[in-house]
Amino acid sequence: MRRYILILISAIVCCVSASAFDKYTLDRNDLPEKAQEFLTEHFPKSKVGMIKVDKHLLKKTDYDVKLVNGTKIEFSNAGKWTSVDCKNSAVPEKIIPKAIRNYVNKTFRDVKIVKIKNTASKYEVGLSDGVEIYFNLLGQFKGVKMDD
Repeated sequence: MRRYILILISAIVCCVSASAFDKYTLDRNDLPEKAQEFLTEHFPKSKVGMIKVDKHLLKKTDYDVKLVNGTKIEFSNAGKWTSVDCKNSAVPEKIIPKAIRNYVNKTFRDVKIVKIKNTASKYEVGLSDGVEIYFNLLGQFKGVKMDD
């Protein structure tokens, strides 16, 4: 019984300490310089609603930015964008690789790209009609997922 209580207490302490590394702010200066430049270039008129600085145990830090208009942007430790979700409005064209823009414009007419995620191995693109498209890092089409 004592063993289970110790395990439970340890789990609670771990959960509390893990969430203690999060910081919430409105100050753009808490972001890496590259992330600040990204916001200034692609969302110049948008106001920041919240910045979450998520520090992990191994010194890796992620930044989640939510703009007042509902747009969510995630940045890596170096300030490189990893995800942009504009909800119902279009993602700024300069963010989207040209090959992906061309494919979407040619294949899916009258839709806009409202979400893009850049992982280590692929791009995930969300369209305004609910379709998700997957591309490799060169912008070559790899697959599609339809929203049910």
